[in-house]
Amino acid sequence: MSAQTAEPSTAEPMSHRQILEALSGLLLVLFVAMISGTIVSVALPQIIGALNGSQSQYTWVVTASLLASTASTPIWGKLADLFDKKLLLQISIATFMLSSLACGFAQNTGQLIAFRAVQGLGMGALQILSQVVIAAMITPKERGRYNGYLGAVMAVATVGGPLLGGLIADTSWLGWRWCFFVAVPFAVLAFALLAKTLRIPDVRRTDVSIDYWGATLIAAGVSVLLIWITFVGNSFDWLSWQTAVMAGGGALLLVLATWVESRVKEPVVPLHVIRRRTPALAILASLAVGMAMFGGSVFLGQYFQIGRGYGPTAAGLLTIPMMVGVLISSTVSGRMVSRSGRTKPYILVGLIVLLAGFAGLGTIDHETPIVLVSAYMLAVGVGVGMSMQNLVLVIQNTVPLREIGAASGAVTFFRSLGGTVGVSVLGAVLAGRVSTSITEGLAKAGIPAGASAAGGSLNIAALPEPIKGIVRSAYGDATGHIFLISAAIAVVGLVAAAFLKPAKLRDSLDLPEQPRQEAPARA
Repeated sequence: MSAQTAEPSTAEPMSHRQILEALSGLLLVLFVAMISGTIVSVALPQIIGALNGSQSQYTWVVTASLLASTASTPIWGKLADLFDKKLLLQISIATFMLSSLACGFAQNTGQLIAFRAVQGLGMGALQILSQVVIAAMITPKERGRYNGYLGAVMAVATVGGPLLGGLIADTSWLGWRWCFFVAVPFAVLAFALLAKTLRIPDVRRTDVSIDYWGATLIAAGVSVLLIWITFVGNSFDWLSWQTAVMAGGGALLLVLATWVESRVKEPVVPLHVIRRRTPALAILASLAVGMAMFGGSVFLGQYFQIGRGYGPTAAGLLTIPMMVGVLISSTVSGRMVSRSGRTKPYILVGLIVLLAGFAGLGTIDHETPIVLVSAYMLAVGVGVGMSMQNLVLVIQNTVPLREIGAASGAVTFFRSLGGTVGVSVLGAVLAGRVSTSITEGLAKAGIPAGASAAGGSLNIAALPEPIKGIVRSAYGDATGHIFLISAAIAVVGLVAAAFLKPAKLRDSLDLPEQPRQEAPARA
């Protein structure tokens, strides 16, 4: 690949003070992106209930933003290799801010899903671009130290988000719409801080080429498969012409996307990177972690509110153990990684703990003691904190500085893809089990079958008392089954991580110049 740059990797490392100044805006950007998801997570049952939405629509409010974020992440990563990173960050902040306002003004679930998709574009950009800029400023060995700051911001957003979202949803003079509006002032402040503090070398490439076809085919293929997962088993059978058309069509689109990626000059997903053993295994582990984490945690707020009868604020408080686990493990493991220069031991331990946490959550029902649920959530948080960011670091350590955006975009893409698929698959499983349980519960209670339509609504407060109890039990009991699926997925990540080659993190910003670009592929 010919990659001409204006000033290849001649930039001097920044001082600790300069890095901290630049990080002030970047960490706020990351906080804005993360809190937008966590604030909504606990309030979502109330939001969908207020808009008279269904379980499938509940899933798609989450999936829409994840899918848009996933599809656009590699593009943003590639653009970061081609254009001014600071300008791209500012564009993504503006996109996120306007779409957040639109979400707050949504009048029905269809509008909310559409606006959440646009918000996902901004969220994906903020998350990947902040990582790319940090990678352009800090060496891999030192990055573990600063990953502790990232972990702290992630933890504050993930702990504070549900609490703030629950409080807003429970406050009558605010209401759920402020769960979206509240992110706007943070976005404005982040924009101002970045304008003042972010100073990074402006590396421009003359051979600019963006793979729009590849991005479109990837997004279309994933979308078709997710739509199929949402409706199969309910609207049509697994063995039907609809399944053949949608599953076959989605697979064909992804095959075409792979062919395009192997032919274009600047692929969205760089196949020459992900074909190497270490990046391929790290990406597979990230995909599994994304499926398990996103797919499982999205439904915890719903479990506490619908399955256990807690309000949004209480549900936010009950998610604290998982977030505390992320905070402690990411901060401590980040510093230990910087000190030792090794990532594999921490990734393996993290994935083992993650697996144990999901296995525990797989046993819960609507009567499980909350203390036990909290212990399992703590284990999940510890596992995620130790593994997720270190898997990104593994890949960044294997590529030259000029490819850091594409490589970071690839791992974030597959992790988000895993999360998107996980939410859709687990949401479909949950909807199916809940529907069956409600129907059986109504039959046992001698309630007419026509009442099952009411039981499909997430507006629990509007249901008659007998039906309300049946719906709560159905959701509480069905949630454990989806966490068992998350545990099975986590096993895949653990196996992939076990085959990673132990490697020391480099202490330079860039790899030594290679005479041939293909040489690293033999590792």
